[in-house]
Amino acid sequence: MNGKLFVVGTPIGNLGDMSPRGLEALREADFIAAEDTRVTLKLLNHFEIKKPLVSYFEHNKALSGEKIISRILAGESCAIVTDAGMPAISDPGEALVRECAESGIECVVVPGPTAMASALALSGLSTARFTFEGFLPVVTRERRERLEELAGERRTMVFYEAPHKLRKTLSDLIEVFGAERKIALCRELTKMHEEVIRTTLGAASERYAESEPKGEFVLVVEGKPESDAPEMSVEDAVARVLRMREGGIPLKAAAKEVAADTGYSKNELYNLALGK
Repeated sequence: MNGKLFVVGTPIGNLGDMSPRGLEALREADFIAAEDTRVTLKLLNHFEIKKPLVSYFEHNKALSGEKIISRILAGESCAIVTDAGMPAISDPGEALVRECAESGIECVVVPGPTAMASALALSGLSTARFTFEGFLPVVTRERRERLEELAGERRTMVFYEAPHKLRKTLSDLIEVFGAERKIALCRELTKMHEEVIRTTLGAASERYAESEPKGEFVLVVEGKPESDAPEMSVEDAVARVLRMREGGIPLKAAAKEVAADTGYSKNELYNLALGK
């Protein structure tokens, strides 16, 4: 009989947020898969739980995942945890859950804190509709393309960012969304120095030009305001792109120019012009 995979949320800073059911799952599991075994060992020691730990992180997930699945298929149960928050959310645990599902292994979720939802709740921005973008790509070109895809996004956007990359990210966000776009910078959530800064992208950039960013950040960015709605319909915008191409302008260049004039996404116009 197969074992199970328990997907266990752990505190994002305050150990008091560990749920009784989460502790029960950790105690019930035969072994625990951890992003960083040293971090998880501190959690287990705090709650006096003694369980074998296996390492499972981005750079060993293929090999480690095979071993974990083999053990579960042999009848053992595994609890997967990340360093903080919910496994599989912007986290390599996503691959293990998928592989377990494909292998017919039962996956049981034990909900816990998530930095994304916590920051959204504190942001003061619209929570009716939002999109979670996680970490932006590191490669400059890919990063720029991702942000351009979001240029016309009307939902609230949530990003994760490390302190040493914050200044560059704010600069990139200003370039695409403008300096007046609202943002909530949520830092060190649930920890002693928790801080939420509700401001604009321009003011945030000025603030951190003078002070060193510290702690892990969740950035909650306002979607494109309805007042900025394009006056031209998307059909008319695509027609304009096609006319420009017929006039000899490369399709990508035409889509970029029309996007800048209308507020639509460059990639959206490009794909529609190709008939995708």
